[in-house]
Amino acid sequence: MADICSICGLPKDLCVCGEIGKEQQRIRIRLEIRKWRKTSTIIDGIDSKDTDLASLAQKLKNFCACGGTAKNDQILLQGDHREKVRQYLIRIGYPEANIEIQ
Repeated sequence: MADICSICGLPKDLCVCGEIGKEQQRIRIRLEIRKWRKTSTIIDGIDSKDTDLASLAQKLKNFCACGGTAKNDQILLQGDHREKVRQYLIRIGYPEANIEIQ
């Protein structure tokens, strides 16, 4: 007997809870200029309960070839990577309409 998801009631291999969670999130990608004119890309609005922000930050850092961190329910990347981050989030399953670039 297959394991059944406690949230949606479907078998675990057909569970859609993760996809529904991704569709309900409003993600903001913004650029912030810090001290000494250093630019930082800040991604917030990703639910830290559904997604491991540290591993997502690591994947984004590898994809954008930059440094960064995940703290305070935000992901901070060094440099201006707004468009690359948007493309990566769309590729991993977040809906394009829910991603806002500022």
